[in-house]
Amino acid sequence: MKICLITPAANSSLTGNSITARRWARILRHLGHKVSVLQNYATGRFDLLVALHAYKSWKSIRKFHTENPGCPIIVALTGTDVYLKIDVSANARESLEMASRLIALQPHALEQLSPRLRRKTVVIYQSLPASKKAVKRLKNCFEVCVIANLRSVKDPLRAAYAAGLLPASSKIKISHIGAALDNSFANRAKEEQSLNHRYRWLGEIPRWKTQSILRRSRLLVLTSKMEGGANVVSEAIVSSVPIISTRISGSIGMLGEEYPGYFSYGDTKSLAKLLQKAECDTDFYNELTLLCKNKKNLFRPANEVKAWRLLLKSIERD
Repeated sequence: MKICLITPAANSSLTGNSITARRWARILRHLGHKVSVLQNYATGRFDLLVALHAYKSWKSIRKFHTENPGCPIIVALTGTDVYLKIDVSANARESLEMASRLIALQPHALEQLSPRLRRKTVVIYQSLPASKKAVKRLKNCFEVCVIANLRSVKDPLRAAYAAGLLPASSKIKISHIGAALDNSFANRAKEEQSLNHRYRWLGEIPRWKTQSILRRSRLLVLTSKMEGGANVVSEAIVSSVPIISTRISGSIGMLGEEYPGYFSYGDTKSLAKLLQKAECDTDFYNELTLLCKNKKNLFRPANEVKAWRLLLKSIERD
C-alpha cells in the first residue's frame, strides 16, 4: 500500500510522537509498504492514512477523508487525546468517528473510550531492540534519569525538587534530558541546577546519548500528569532500568495496577520517599527491577511488527 503517516511533530524532533512515527514508518516499510511521513496532509492519492494525535491531526484526517473516500484511516491516540481532548474537543471526537481503526498504546486507555470505539481499537505497545552494549554505571552516585521536555504537563522539575528533600547521606543525582519549550522553563531549570547539587539539566541531546544515559541509570522517574503510553517507560523496561512513576493511567497500563513504584502527581514528599527507598532498600529496588523485567516481552520489536501486520490485514478484509 501507499501510506501517508501524519505526525504533528517535525521529523527531526526528539518528542515521543516523532520517535513513534519514525519507528512505525520503518515497520511499515519492512512490511513492504511505501510510506510518506508528513506533518500535514495536503493532497495526493494514498491507500491508507495513519495519523498520530486525533486532536492535532484533525485537519489532515478530515481532508484525507474528503479527498480519499472509502480509504481507511488509522488514528493513534496520544495521552492528550485520551485523557483530555476527546472529552472537550469536537474535532478530536470527529477524528475518532472518521477512523477505521484506533490505536491505543496501552490497554488502560480503553477505559476512556465508549464500547463502540473500543471495538475498533487495537493496543500496540511501543518497542525497542535490547542493546547488547555493556553498561558501566557511575560509581560515585546513584544516578536517576528523567527524560522529559520542559512543559507543564510533564511536571519536569518534580524529581529535582524531591531530590532536594533527601538526606545529606544520599548519593542520588538527577540527570534530566529534555528540551525547554519556553524560556521560563529553561530559566527555572538553570536556577534549580545552580541551587541543587543533586540536579543537572542536560537539555536536548542526541537520541543515542539519551539511551546511553538511560541504560547506565539506576532508575527512571516519570513525573507526568498524563501519558498515552510513554516511550521512555518501554525503553527503561527493555534497558533493565526500574521505574518510579506518577500513578497515571498511561503508566498503569504498562506497569500494572499493583506496581509499587507509583506516587501521586505533584507529590514531592512521596516521590522523595520512593527515591530514598529505592536507593537504600535493596529488596524494594530488586522488586521494582524484577517486575519491570517481567514486562520486557511486551515491548519486543517482533511483537510490534506482528501487531501492525494483523492490523493491516484486518483493514484489508473490511
